[in-house]
Amino acid sequence: MQQALHRSSLVPRGLVVESAYYEGDKAVIEIRASGSVGLCPLCGTVSRRVHSRYRRRVTDLPLSGRIVQLLVVARRFRCDAVLCGRQIFTERFDEGVLAPSARRTARLDSIVHHLGLALGGRPAAGFAKRLMLPVSKDTLLRVVRRRSRPPADPLRIIGIDDWAWRRNHRYASIICNLERRRVVTLLPDREPATAQAWLAAHPTIAIVARDRGGGYGEAAAKALPHAVQVADRWHLMENASRAYLDAVRKSMRQIRSAIGATTINPELLTAAERLQYEGYLRREEANATILSLSKGGTPIKQIVRQTGHSRGLVRQVIRGERHDVFRTRESSLDQHLPWLDDQWAAGCRNGAELWRRLRARGFRGSLRVVGEWTTRRRRAEKTDVETLHRI
Repeated sequence: MQQALHRSSLVPRGLVVESAYYEGDKAVIEIRASGSVGLCPLCGTVSRRVHSRYRRRVTDLPLSGRIVQLLVVARRFRCDAVLCGRQIFTERFDEGVLAPSARRTARLDSIVHHLGLALGGRPAAGFAKRLMLPVSKDTLLRVVRRRSRPPADPLRIIGIDDWAWRRNHRYASIICNLERRRVVTLLPDREPATAQAWLAAHPTIAIVARDRGGGYGEAAAKALPHAVQVADRWHLMENASRAYLDAVRKSMRQIRSAIGATTINPELLTAAERLQYEGYLRREEANATILSLSKGGTPIKQIVRQTGHSRGLVRQVIRGERHDVFRTRESSLDQHLPWLDDQWAAGCRNGAELWRRLRARGFRGSLRVVGEWTTRRRRAEKTDVETLHRI
């Protein structure tokens, strides 16, 4: 027995077709809910008072080789419950039809999920395009992850560290399952009490990998006294590199003395390097003043008042953490220095001629850079000759 084909049979159940038309290569079907009431999602009260209407565009299964887009006319209702905190709500559809804020119907989302499981991301995206299902590889993987069941295994090894909601403004705590390499939860702040409460609710944790701060260590010690606290690989490398750099900074004076780099001839410096050297001398003088006052027993507060420097700078100098290395600028000539040395040894001593030859080799710097190099080279040779004569 033949049955008549109604327009409402083309859309999911519980929806009524208002109109249908073609819009380019798409088939647009305008639909609405068949019911006349709405249930408040907060308190469950039935409401018939319609506040307003709006339209949602939802993708559905293809039809006759065309992409189908459902134009859902959704209603907003007023909640008449006195104690309900929501005055206006949007009508909800069945979960098997259309989820809240969804861009695809439930039956299309199920097909997308199975495509992602069967083929993966990129192959499934190409096959879905042939089936007139416009979804990207990222969407396919996202649907698979969303529908995957969370593991029910108890937590044993976790890592806890800072996480930035907004860098330099607001920070929280992130907790990861290190066995599965997945994020477990995000705590709203970095307070030890918050971390302690969460850790106490998971007594199966045996190993806690944390950062160098003492807050997480204190929380883990109180909530899980049996757990072992360790540092992960990244924090171990960070600790080692920072300790190494601090040791080098504190020993720079002895290192320069050992390699014979304590003497700098100002006559061989360029104008920019001379300015840096003068700043270096001022820093050395300030460091010596602060160190002498500290050795004399003057407290940090009194040193700050006498020298006018900040408290942080005074502490850095006393601890030996202030950079006292004379740094030179990186020059655009660095990669051309071997070629320049060969040209200089061959007898080409004119800065303009060297600059023109460098330009032919692809050098983009100015004539002033090459001129400063030739002037510095002449002064160095003159100084070496005078020293040889004196000897």
